[in-house]
Parts: sequence; structure tokens; C-alpha cells
Amino acid sequence: MTFINLPLATNRPPTMSKFSVDQNIAKAKTIHTDVYTSAAVFEQCKESIFASSWQFIGSEDLVPLPGDVNPLTLLPGLLDEPLLLSRDKTGGVNVLSNVCTHRGNLVVDKACKLNNLRCRYHGRMFGLDGKFASMPEFKEVEDFPTKADDLYQAAVFKWGKWLFASLDPKYTPDLFLRDMMERVSWMPLNEFKLDQQATRVFNVKANWALYCENYLEGFHIPFVHAGLNAVIDYGEYATELLFPYASLQLGLAKHAKDSFDLPPSSPDYGKNVAAYYFWVFPNMMFNFYPWGLSINVVEPVSVDECRVLFYPYVWDASKMNKGAGSGLDRVEMEDEEIVENVQRGVRSRFYKHGRYSVTREQGTHHFHRILAEFLNGSTDDPSS
Repeated sequence: MTFINLPLATNRPPTMSKFSVDQNIAKAKTIHTDVYTSAAVFEQCKESIFASSWQFIGSEDLVPLPGDVNPLTLLPGLLDEPLLLSRDKTGGVNVLSNVCTHRGNLVVDKACKLNNLRCRYHGRMFGLDGKFASMPEFKEVEDFPTKADDLYQAAVFKWGKWLFASLDPKYTPDLFLRDMMERVSWMPLNEFKLDQQATRVFNVKANWALYCENYLEGFHIPFVHAGLNAVIDYGEYATELLFPYASLQLGLAKHAKDSFDLPPSSPDYGKNVAAYYFWVFPNMMFNFYPWGLSINVVEPVSVDECRVLFYPYVWDASKMNKGAGSGLDRVEMEDEEIVENVQRGVRSRFYKHGRYSVTREQGTHHFHRILAEFLNGSTDDPSS
């Protein structure tokens, strides 16, 4: 577990509204529909949730060698934050602001190899670690340079080759990722290779939270996903609420041939596991199948639209298109149809709250409680 450049969280703006979800799922009502329909709440989510959360930004393969630099935009359409990924001369990976501290020009506009970062507007230069190096025509400027003249360094967390960044982390990344990392620690993650040709981008006409909560319950599988239901044992489908900002849906196969070959070191040894469906707050899904991993990132675009990115990392290509990990595009289309219908439905003046199935919707209830915590600006200790 590696932590890089982890700054302390800063003060956040006051909350705009209050949300409440009872801790007891048997008594609880679902979160208020303003989450899915209010433009003001969508704006609030930018700082209260996404600026302070951990986001998947790709792998170290984007900057494999010292001097490699790659620009990226964090959550286009929501945060729209220009960043750049760099590997400095010591081999360290940095996630930096891509905005020059002089006049705000973008420093890098395409992937390249550099000895330093030089703004093309007025020549301000930075090291590959973002530290200010030089600036022409600034000899007369007093109290210069200061730390404010460095490029901002975002917090970075590395799991294997995968990179996560946060602009203003509220909590450390282990509270989100630790349990998943431990559960699949037996997998040779360094052997997982991105299949660039199989990456997908889906534009969904539904609020990002609706897409997430649909993912968080297997209740709908028999009704929506006939193909998946044919290989998953619905009666043994289980949800585990991980600690404290993640959850796992464990899908068991009806037939052993469609399951993992688990080692004795796995806590699930002896089970016919067809899929591990890990969800990490607020918008990341890590779907482990016998063939590898599909990382899904839900990017909010507007109050009633989101974009879903699929990144497939292949481990064993011979197991592709088998079991629960097959037909993922079809499953996605089935989910999209449902959540887009729900988006239309929750606008109704007659619907504000629903109730939860105690046995089947623990994941959705858990998500709603975390949403309420972040939107309400809770300062409770997450370990309590």
C-alpha cells in the first residue's frame, strides 16, 4: 500500500440542504429524490463529494519511463480539472495541476517526453515534480518565488499499477480501497493488461447516483438480466458492507466451470465464485471475473446524465466470454434502459422516497447513508 503526496483536507463550503437515511434498513426510507433531480444538489456534489473523493485516473503505463508526461482532465463535465501525470527523474509518479502559476495557461497539451515542464506562454519552467525552476523577466519581483509558484500536487495513491488521485481528500484511501485490496491479494494483478480495443464509453441519460444504486443490488437480476441470471446463483447472491466506504457483491456460479480457481489463501476458498463486484464510493466499480477485471467509472455530466467508462484488464484471455464476465455490453444496455426509466420516474410529483428490501438492498441503503454523510458535511469519525 503506497501513499504519495497526501495533503491535509481543507475547509469546505457550507452544505446547502440536509438529507437523512435511517441507520436501520427496516425503518429507513430511500434518500430524497432531490439527489437525482435538483441542479443545486448536483452542484453541491462537486465539492462535497467529488473534489474530496478518490478517483481512478489510469495506470502507471501512461508514464512508463522517467520524463514521460501525460495530460488528463479529472471528471470532464463536472470538475473539469486540468491535471498532468508525470514520471520524474527519480522514477516517482506525480499528479500535478496542468495550469501555469503565472497566467493560467495549460502547461502540457499532449503526451510527450520532457526534461522539464515549460509554459509556452511566457516561459515559466517547472521540474517534473512540479517545483518552480525559473522565470524570465522576473528579477525585480519581490518575495518571489514562493510555494504558490509551484504546480499544485494532488494526492496520489497507488495500488499495483493503478493510480488514484484526489484534489482535496476528506479521508485516507485505505478507508475506501483496503478491504478490496486484501480480498483479492492472491491475484497476480501485475499480469493484468489493459485491452485498449475493448474499452467502452457509455452515455446514460440518468443521474450518476441512480446508476450506482442500480449496480449496488442484485435484486433486479432475475427481472432485468436473463443471461446473467442463467449463470449466477441468485439464491446465494450476497452483499457485504465493507469498512466503511465500499461494498462487495459476491456472485456464486451455478456451475463450477464458470468460477474462479481459488487458492487456499483466499477467504472464499471452496466457493464457486463467478464474480466479485466491488463498489468504492462515490463512483467506482471493480468487477473481477475469472478472465480479469473490468473497472467501471461513473462520471457525472449533469443532474440527469452521466458517462460510464469501462476499462477491461485481461488476465486469462481463454476465459473471456464465459460465465458472469461475458456479454457485458448487453448487461450494460439492460441496465441503461432501467436507470433511464427511473430517471424519468423520480421526477414525478408523487414520488419522493421508497423503502428498502432488508435482504436484497443493503448495498443501496449503505450508499444512501454515505451520500447523506457527505452532503450533510458530517464530521463523524468513519471508524465509529
